[in-house]
Amino acid sequence: MPDELEFEKPVLELENRIAELRASEDPQAARDEIARLEERLQRLRQKIYGSLTAWQRAQLARHPKRPHTLDFFNLLLEDFVELHGDRVFGDDKAIVGGLARFDGEPVVVLGHQKGRDTRENIARNFGMPHPEGYRKALRLMQLAGKFGKPILSFIDTPGAYPGLGAEERGQAEAIARNLREMAGLPTPIVCVVTGEGGSGGALAIGVGNRVLMLEHAIYSVISPEGCAAILWGNAAKASEAAELMRVTAPDLLRLGVIDGIVPEPAGGAHRNWKATAANLRTALRDQLWQLKSRSPEQLVEERYDKFRRIGAFEEAS
Repeated sequence: MPDELEFEKPVLELENRIAELRASEDPQAARDEIARLEERLQRLRQKIYGSLTAWQRAQLARHPKRPHTLDFFNLLLEDFVELHGDRVFGDDKAIVGGLARFDGEPVVVLGHQKGRDTRENIARNFGMPHPEGYRKALRLMQLAGKFGKPILSFIDTPGAYPGLGAEERGQAEAIARNLREMAGLPTPIVCVVTGEGGSGGALAIGVGNRVLMLEHAIYSVISPEGCAAILWGNAAKASEAAELMRVTAPDLLRLGVIDGIVPEPAGGAHRNWKATAANLRTALRDQLWQLKSRSPEQLVEERYDKFRRIGAFEEAS
C-alpha cells in the first residue's frame, strides 16, 4: 500500500508548497502567500476528511505509517514489561502484551502488532495471530482477572491467520475459548479498535465492557475485498462492499456495536501520533474511571448484557 493515498494528494501538494515557501531565502516576503495557502489548506482538509467514504476510511485504517500497538504502549504507558509465550507451543509476535502502568495505575495490556516494513511484517505475520497468540493473550487476561487489574486491549488485525498450521493447532478453539473466558473475567476490560478490526481475529480480544474505535478505524466480520469476492466474484468492488457493510466508526456507533469514537487529528492518526495518543488517553481514562466503581459481578453482567443486545432489532409496523 502506498504511503500517499490518492484522495490525499491535493492536501500533500499544498503542504509541500507551503514547506518550500517557508524554506525559501526570504520567507518573510512569502508570508502573504503562505497565509493564503494555509487558509486554503484548512478548507481543503475539512472538505476531504469531513466527507470520507467507507473505503477511504479503510485505506486510512491500513495506512503503513499509522501507529501500531507497541507505538501506543510507548506513548500511553509507563513501566511496560512485555510477557512472552502461551506456555503450550510458542511466542506469537503478532500479539504483544504485558504489565504496565496507565496514569500511575497498574494494568494489563495486549494487542495485535503489525510490522513497519516487509521484514518486520513477516516476523509479525502481518498482524494475523496464530492460536498461540490468542492463548498468550488469554494467559495475560487471566492474570489480570486473578489480581483484579484492568485490561486494555488494542485491536488492529486483518483477521486471524488461516494457514494450515494454525488450523492444526486449534485456531477456532483458541478464539472461541477467548470469547468465553473474556465474557466472565471479573475485571474492567476496555477495547480499542485502532486500525483494522477484522472478523473473529479481532473479536478474540474484543469482548470488553467498553469498545471504542479511533475515528478512521474499521471493524467488520470480513474485509471489504473478501466480501466483494464472495458476493460478486470480484474483489475490485471492495469500495462498494465497504459502503454496504457499515464498517466505519459512525456506522457502528449508531448500530450499538461500539460505545464511543476517539477523534483523530486532521488527516488521520498517521499524521500526528502524539495528538492521537492524547485523545486516546483521555477516552481510556474516562472509561476506566466509570468502570472503577463496578463490582466484579456487575462488570461481568454488564459485559454479557452489552453483547447480547448487539443485533437485536424491533420491526416497525
